[in-house]
Amino acid sequence: MAKVSRALLSVSDKRDLVWLAKELTAMDVEVISTGGTYKLLREENIKATPVAEVTGFPEMLDGRVKTLHPKIHGGILADRSKPDHLRQAEFQKIGLIDLVVVNLYPFAQTIAKPDVTREDAIENIDIGGPTMVRAAAKNHAHVAIVVNPDRYKGIIEEMKSTSGEISEATRRDLAREAFTHTAEYDAMISAYLTAEEGLGDAFLPSLVLAFAKVSDLRYGENPHQSAALYSEQGAKGSSLASAPQLHGSALSFNNILDGEAAWNCALEFDEPVCVIMKHNNPCGVAVDDSLEVAYAKARDCDPVSAYGGVIAVNRPLDEATARAMKGNFIELLLAPSFEEAALKVLKERKDVRVLEMGDPSNPQAGGKDFRRIHGGLLAQDYDTDPYDRSAWSVATAKEPTDAQWDDLLFAWKVCKHVKSNAIVLVKDKATVGVGAGQMSRVDSAMIAVEKAGGRAAGCSVASDAFFPFPDAVEKVAGAGAAAVIQPGGSKKDDEALAACERHGMAMVTTGRRHFRH
Repeated sequence: MAKVSRALLSVSDKRDLVWLAKELTAMDVEVISTGGTYKLLREENIKATPVAEVTGFPEMLDGRVKTLHPKIHGGILADRSKPDHLRQAEFQKIGLIDLVVVNLYPFAQTIAKPDVTREDAIENIDIGGPTMVRAAAKNHAHVAIVVNPDRYKGIIEEMKSTSGEISEATRRDLAREAFTHTAEYDAMISAYLTAEEGLGDAFLPSLVLAFAKVSDLRYGENPHQSAALYSEQGAKGSSLASAPQLHGSALSFNNILDGEAAWNCALEFDEPVCVIMKHNNPCGVAVDDSLEVAYAKARDCDPVSAYGGVIAVNRPLDEATARAMKGNFIELLLAPSFEEAALKVLKERKDVRVLEMGDPSNPQAGGKDFRRIHGGLLAQDYDTDPYDRSAWSVATAKEPTDAQWDDLLFAWKVCKHVKSNAIVLVKDKATVGVGAGQMSRVDSAMIAVEKAGGRAAGCSVASDAFFPFPDAVEKVAGAGAAAVIQPGGSKKDDEALAACERHGMAMVTTGRRHFRH
């Protein structure tokens, strides 16, 4: 590439623009610019030529048409290796443009406003900007395109070291970044219009997704795997991807997976709740008016597994709860917010990572649940449940007591967040035993009963899917369970029902399964 002689500057994000323009003009680069960019440069006494003077046409249609002109795009797209292109440009009096510095209308910031109208959003869809970006990126063999202000310093340093040239390697990298920039921009617009048309829950013929890198992670599922965290562009509401970290070392891939699972489980409950998650399974969940007591109950479900777990609560964390947690090793702690005194207690420990999740009543919602496979992507609706007791049936002659109904609902909410096959034992709105991820349901029941020990007497039991055989029912009944909730629908439902009747247990069927693979 020859020395940069002429540059077009047209930016929405004016960060470091004045510095860049001064550096370019100091190297005798002619600067042309548009609208607000030109106005700012003139205010700073930087020599620049307005685009309207280059094209011979004023900005039109409330600024919708500024750079869409052959005098601009011919200057960007002319292939300098083709003499015919250069002859045509000269005949049409089109000056070549060697450097294009463009970033786009703030569409993401616009739609993030709570009172944004569709008209405001549409007006902030940039047309001329992406056209210039794509034109320059296409012709990167001869033109450098810069869309990110963070690149300005490196570009200027390179030009100073090469008598004003920008290398092929840099131009190729800038072009890659430019096409990524426009692709993300179009993806955000697509997502907004999809939601506006009420198609957010539809399985559309093609998926356009936009994610921006938040940070590198310590490692992936294992230390030899590299990993990074990305956030969904345009997503609203509280989420782990956007939560600020208040304390602790860098997060790992597993920290985030367990944190997401713990937070989603905590969001199931209106009462103050504490969820302790280990290897993507809850090993203790409890509610209580006192968050400190809820934590103690959750921990006591399985103290061994709670060591090194991830904890989520759905209330601001207070000092008393923070002090109660001091005796337990915690990988990650999530809460909507933290009292100053509680944060002070937590910061005495170097080993706990602390994330502030924000308002739990405003979680990120909608969209699809995705899972990557080689060569493709699985998409499904999120597993939601209205918990409509009127749609449930009591299958046994014995009705659950009011206290058992409370525990059955609690167990059903927790069971949804346990890996299949899942059996959850609950007593007084606290888990006392959890059996997770076994290949047979009776094995999960055996584990849950073993974890609970004597606390299983009088408990309520949830199963995420039907009982294919009555053996799991027999197992929990033998431990003293008083009530069971399950979807029903097995060919051997009658045998499971008979086992409940025989042991004097109440059984509720929901008609809804909660597999979690």
